[in-house]
Amino acid sequence: MSAKPLQFGSPAPSAPLGSWTLLDATTLLAAPHCTSPFPNGEIRFFEDRGGPPSRAYLKLWEALILIGRCPGPGEVCVDLGSSPGGWSWALAQTGTRVISVDKAPLAPAVARLPAIEYRRESAFALDPRAVGPIDWLFSDVVCYPARLLTLVERWLDAGTCRRFLCTIKFQGETDHTTASRFAAIPGSQLRHLHHNKHELTWIKLG
Repeated sequence: MSAKPLQFGSPAPSAPLGSWTLLDATTLLAAPHCTSPFPNGEIRFFEDRGGPPSRAYLKLWEALILIGRCPGPGEVCVDLGSSPGGWSWALAQTGTRVISVDKAPLAPAVARLPAIEYRRESAFALDPRAVGPIDWLFSDVVCYPARLLTLVERWLDAGTCRRFLCTIKFQGETDHTTASRFAAIPGSQLRHLHHNKHELTWIKLG
């Protein structure tokens, strides 16, 4: 099946998709239901070629559409490790307030967006309690999975955040042990998105 590019904000397709593949010349493997509503699990968007400084925002869009939840007006998000600002840009389009945290600067066009408050700090040194209550924590920060887990656990212990969406980036061999620890956090889900590379997306909504 071919699928038209999706406009961000549109719901995922609701029609059930089966899937099949030939294992060999005489063996067909088929399933009437799939874990993704998109053909072959591949989602394509109408991309913005001028606003965001990179294409990293596409995996954020994909994750939000798959979970059927999105930040909105009146909510506060923290974007850790945000430079050059692709995720902060995408979040600002939803009408939410974005606290964008990185020691490296944002792209100038992103930094000028009125919904974004840039803090030139380390994502790992930021005290959750100093930030105060927030609705979403986002992270696409480049670090080893174990270090990201420590960061996430600090935010969980603080109890100041309702929802999490983070990219677990593997450098070299896949760290299955740390991935399993992420999956064991109550209310969690791990997904390998079409726009993920050697990484997983960890989501906790409650």
